[in-house]
Amino acid sequence: MKPKLKIRDLTLRDGQQSSFATRMTQQQIDRVLPFYKDAGFYAMEVWGGAVPDSVMRYLEENPWDRLEKIKAAVGDASKLTALSRGRNLFGYNPYPDSVIDGFCKESIDSGLGIMRIFDALNDINNIQSTINSVKKYGGMADCAVCYTIDPHFTMAERLKAQLKGKKLPHHIFTDDYFLRKAKQMEALGADMITIKDMSGLIPPSRVAALISLFKKHLSVPIDFHTHCTPGYGLASVFSAIVHGVDIIDTNIWYFAGGPAAPAVELIYVFCQKLGIELDLNMEAIEKINGELFYIRQELEDFDVVKQFPNKFSPLRDQLPESVDSLFDVAIKAAKENNEEGLLRVCHAIEAYFGFPKPDELVKKAEIPGGMYTNMVAQLKQLKSEFILQRAMELIPHVRLDAGLPPLVTPTSQIVGVQAVNCALDEKNGKAKYSNVSNQFRNLVKGEYGETPVPVDPEFRFQIAGVREETPYDTSAYEMQPNPVLEDCGGVKLAENDKEQLLLELFPIVAKDYLMKIKKERYQKEHAEALNGQDHLTESTKQATQITGRVITSPMPGRVFQLLVKPGDTLSGGENVLILEAMKMENNISSPYAGRVKQVLVNRGDFVPEGAPMLEIE
Repeated sequence: MKPKLKIRDLTLRDGQQSSFATRMTQQQIDRVLPFYKDAGFYAMEVWGGAVPDSVMRYLEENPWDRLEKIKAAVGDASKLTALSRGRNLFGYNPYPDSVIDGFCKESIDSGLGIMRIFDALNDINNIQSTINSVKKYGGMADCAVCYTIDPHFTMAERLKAQLKGKKLPHHIFTDDYFLRKAKQMEALGADMITIKDMSGLIPPSRVAALISLFKKHLSVPIDFHTHCTPGYGLASVFSAIVHGVDIIDTNIWYFAGGPAAPAVELIYVFCQKLGIELDLNMEAIEKINGELFYIRQELEDFDVVKQFPNKFSPLRDQLPESVDSLFDVAIKAAKENNEEGLLRVCHAIEAYFGFPKPDELVKKAEIPGGMYTNMVAQLKQLKSEFILQRAMELIPHVRLDAGLPPLVTPTSQIVGVQAVNCALDEKNGKAKYSNVSNQFRNLVKGEYGETPVPVDPEFRFQIAGVREETPYDTSAYEMQPNPVLEDCGGVKLAENDKEQLLLELFPIVAKDYLMKIKKERYQKEHAEALNGQDHLTESTKQATQITGRVITSPMPGRVFQLLVKPGDTLSGGENVLILEAMKMENNISSPYAGRVKQVLVNRGDFVPEGAPMLEIE
């Protein structure tokens, strides 16, 4: 009997998120769904990650509709999967069990079959609630061990630390560390374990060791997830297959490679030579790919690579002998654990087919590609691109100060933004950590969970005002307000459990989205009575003449929360609003004492750097 390998297709979630900023519309997805029903994928990742936020924020679509429509089209042909950040679900804040349970119930009711659950700290306590709820409602719990590496410190940095009586850590993220986490997940009820290499930084030899170790000590199936950005992706997937992995995550040809996962078509060629059965209908996959070619052209404005691979069909195109033989060489190298040879031949295969070259900058920096691009975007907004190099140098130090969290969403963004803030502090002649996001403060405080190494109590006191690790207190959680919209016929902003969950998980984005659809529905139903007039447009603030002192925005962002109102008295130093920038929440304080004369912005407003926000007299 031939050995079998299962394939999880990432195209409609991680694929489009990695390469096209999660901008696929429902109409575009509908065009490929008839073919997916016949494709034979074990599972299809279609939801979670950035999808729920993006479809509301940019496409004005309902996230629940997306999941339900895909389920209606595909049925039980493939299991639908989603990505969840454990206790954080999709956001940056921990949620109580009641919200997690409600989310899991509605997801499974809407068609979800597998929930991939990970925690950014690999803190097992943060995934227990989701495992329980997923299994309670009949879903499968796919628990992901987040792969990461020790930070790189130069010899000079290590010697400098020793002179100060400190020892910089190394050998934290060992094979035993990852196996221990996986065994704990299995004990909690995981139905499968994923080695989640979100950065694409795991080399083939490390994959070989981990797959062999996991297969020896675990009884549940093992999935391997990686990306191609730094150049390890295809070689590491080949290595995982040779060493007995059960499931591989792939994308379809025109959505594969570069920042995304390897192409299923290349895995098909490889497995044909190995005699491994895939149970895939390559004819149907070819039809999906034909439509993806046109969809990718439609997504050109969001294409981070802008490099189409050469057209290829493993069913119809005969490879030149010189290229076909490269797959044989790759198999030999993978079986012999010849990492250098395997990487060299896989790069040659990718070059022949026109996939992007390895990103040497990301490989050298040893950070996720998304983390790097977020840092570049933040610095461009601040017109401070010239400090990028310093921000990159600060990443290992910021990461260590915060307890050495793995660099995966959301901790990668938290550490990256804080490294930028520290570089800006230095540029402006301020002490490092003068500007700290709420998320970094909460990470150091202990609200995200237990970090891989302890945080220095004195540093925690400096950043968070406490010396002891302080877990998030879910008993203090307050549900998001759900007001009655009097000018929309007296309906509530969230009219059912699904909409209420959107409000909980995405407070600002969901509020804007739900408000818009309620207004549009009311206007449509009462078009004649409204007589063509839009009475529902929220008024913008009209500032009277400014004569006092003004608090301005220190960076581009969105007003997340107003903490004061006109007439409030300030003694100086109080926080007056929270500004969301690069998905981080930043407290903006008043340097002035006095009375709040005017609040010049609304909650949810986008403000450029330097925009006046409050007047103090």
